[in-house]
Amino acid sequence: MTTQVRLPDAEATRAWGRALAGVLKPGDLLVLTGGLGAGKTTLTQGLGEGLGVRGQVASPTFVIAREHPPLPRPDGTRGPALVHVDAYRLGSLDEVEALDLDAALDEAVTVVEWGEGWVEGLTDDRLELRLERPHGGVGDDVEDAAAGERVLTVQGVGDRWEGVELPGQAAATPTAREQGES
Repeated sequence: MTTQVRLPDAEATRAWGRALAGVLKPGDLLVLTGGLGAGKTTLTQGLGEGLGVRGQVASPTFVIAREHPPLPRPDGTRGPALVHVDAYRLGSLDEVEALDLDAALDEAVTVVEWGEGWVEGLTDDRLELRLERPHGGVGDDVEDAAAGERVLTVQGVGDRWEGVELPGQAAATPTAREQGES
């Protein structure tokens, strides 16, 4: 199923990421797509907060990949680490393979910004998230990057996502294709 969620601003985008963290587990791959300023890193910041990982989640554009280890929870357990990758500067599948993402895939939640077309071969199960800013974004006349609605389209691919209820799914807008199926 494809789910579409309207997020009124950056804080709502972070909050959705925090909520999504509650259904994630080690081995999950998230592929984030969207233009510059759409909110990919903002959503990942919320994931990091929700997973309870160490370090500031920032765009890994120049380092390509960052691993954020889990912090201990109040009960002493730890959740999965967060591996945050930015594939924007990658130019070939060889460069993707050199990152050795599959080495940590089973133990961490892996988020790949700009990953569409690059990382789908890592696993049969993934969550594809597309963020769009219909009114404003980098390059537009937006004075406050945190302001402005984002439209998030989420597609679960593979058995892992069958029957998983995602944040906001109950109030989500079905896609046009799904409306025709009902």
